[in-house]
Amino acid sequence: MKPLLDNFFNLQILAQYGPSVLQGFWITVAVALLTILFGVGVGLALAIVRAMRIRAADAAITLFVDIFRTLPQLVVIVFIYFGLPYADIQLSPFAATVISLGAVLAAFATEIFWAAIQAVPQGQWDAARSLGLGFFRILFLVILPQAVRIAVPLLTNRAIAITKGTALGTAVSLPELLGRAQSAMAIAANPSPLTLAAALYLLFFVPLVVASRWLEGLGPRSH
Repeated sequence: MKPLLDNFFNLQILAQYGPSVLQGFWITVAVALLTILFGVGVGLALAIVRAMRIRAADAAITLFVDIFRTLPQLVVIVFIYFGLPYADIQLSPFAATVISLGAVLAAFATEIFWAAIQAVPQGQWDAARSLGLGFFRILFLVILPQAVRIAVPLLTNRAIAITKGTALGTAVSLPELLGRAQSAMAIAANPSPLTLAAALYLLFFVPLVVASRWLEGLGPRSH
């Protein structure tokens, strides 16, 4: 038992490197939350544009979705961080990671919201039109509230999966949780900082997983 404690739960090493690992944790939390806000917001906006049935916009959105759903997250992060400077756009590692992961999440969110909008029965549109409502009032007052309820469980699962990619920010020198833990582990020649990082990941992601299961339970059921 003592070798296990010395190697994975060494209190002296945890006290020495804990503050640095904790700083990385807060960066990870900030990146994850901003990624969710950016990705879900852009995804919903693009799904609304698709509902307008503008052919050119629909083609552009479909291309965006296909590209960012296909590319690995690491490739997107590296391309945005190292590629945009050639267009005179210089982003910090933090901004590049948020934009990259947010774009990937936005691609999935667009498809999820769009599928949810299409899943609302056509009769809802017809009934609202019979009341004299215009397209946008129908969309925002009748269709979207139902579509969002359908989309939320799937969207929550996808958001959790993508925000785990915050660790990929290490590739562009983002001082996030895993990167700091790995550096501390290498310097101390002891995996205790990595144990702390694992505990912090659980602290952040377990509530999100529980919330996801709860939202799944609230989703619409067939009768």
